[in-house]
Amino acid sequence: MGELTDSFNAYRSKMNTRISETANTNMKRFLALDTTSYAAGALDVKTKEMLGLVASMVLRCDDCIKYHLGNCYEAGVNTEEMNEIFMIANLVGGSIVIPHYRRAVEYWDELTQS
Repeated sequence: MGELTDSFNAYRSKMNTRISETANTNMKRFLALDTTSYAAGALDVKTKEMLGLVASMVLRCDDCIKYHLGNCYEAGVNTEEMNEIFMIANLVGGSIVIPHYRRAVEYWDELTQS
């Protein structure tokens, strides 16, 4: 993909492996819940990932934003839809979200240029 996406995905994978080596039962259940919550159900995966991205932007979690941007890309979100997602996140979160918006656009640009 690109430097930003490759670096993020490699680090996330490495640390998830490390965490799984020592995670207790409750942490493993929490991680499984996070995974299964984004599976298709009453809402499709694409919708759930878009919701996750908005929530991550409002909560200002850059790692979460990158994770959901990648999943949104994989789920088929296009740039027009992404711009509306960004609009909603900034509307709900306020101006404090703008720095995260900048980084999200940079990451999205890298995803879509591959």
